[in-house]
Amino acid sequence: MPIAEQGYLHWQGRTAETRRPWRAITRFGVRLSFRRKFFKLTLALSLLPAIVFSVGVYLAETIQHFQVFMGGSRQIVAVNPAFFQTYFTSELLYFMLLMLMILAGTGLIADDLKSGSLQLYFARPLRKRDYLLGKLGITSFFILLLTLVPGTVFILLKIIFSGSFRLLTEHPWLPLSVILYSFFLAVLFSLAVLFVSALSKNRRFAGILLFLIYFGSDIAFGVFDSIFHRPELGWISIRANLKQVGYAVFGGRPPLDVPWIVSAVILAFWAGVAVFFLYRRIQSTEVIR
Repeated sequence: MPIAEQGYLHWQGRTAETRRPWRAITRFGVRLSFRRKFFKLTLALSLLPAIVFSVGVYLAETIQHFQVFMGGSRQIVAVNPAFFQTYFTSELLYFMLLMLMILAGTGLIADDLKSGSLQLYFARPLRKRDYLLGKLGITSFFILLLTLVPGTVFILLKIIFSGSFRLLTEHPWLPLSVILYSFFLAVLFSLAVLFVSALSKNRRFAGILLFLIYFGSDIAFGVFDSIFHRPELGWISIRANLKQVGYAVFGGRPPLDVPWIVSAVILAFWAGVAVFFLYRRIQSTEVIR
């Protein structure tokens, strides 16, 4: 007696579309980043400056006239907007953010292009915007972990150890500055790493390119500045532009004697170029359903 085997059943249900499908991409990408070689070590080293500054907040509030050696002279540590400005505009922070982006971000689109998995993404109820937001969420998570989280911790530690809200009463705009500049760095670094990741199917090439763009702009500024001695040449450097905006956000005087708003416009322009390129780059592989 023959036995009939039923090998396929048509699904009678309906697809359920979530309002934020990009969150699944972000969650998976964050978990995957921790599996990459040297990533955990790099992340731990990146958090050391935040730990040092946190200890500085404690010592500044518990030891009267606590001093540190900075700029060739000893200075009394005071937890004020300049304290936050020092942390958020330090070259070490920019460098550690760059290293994290190279390890966690350069393969986000490059690997999808290499494996052809973009077709799988867009075969589902996923829009191009959701795909990009999911990838941006991965890099932004780690950037905010080094910016927004430490900045918030510094404020809370200052309030706890001083026993007063004097910092907020004297500088009520400070939390907003921490939030704005943290997201400013998150958007810029995230778009930069996704931009180079979409240029190639090789994540190593994308990492090298991001490294060269960042430090190449700084080297070019140094060369031209040594010849022409014009502060406007600082607009060439990514690091100099980031510092200009950072100093202005935290109420300090920018290091270059040029309008900081121009630096913000330049960075915003390149961010717009990156968004435009990313939309154009993944358009050709999108599956229309």
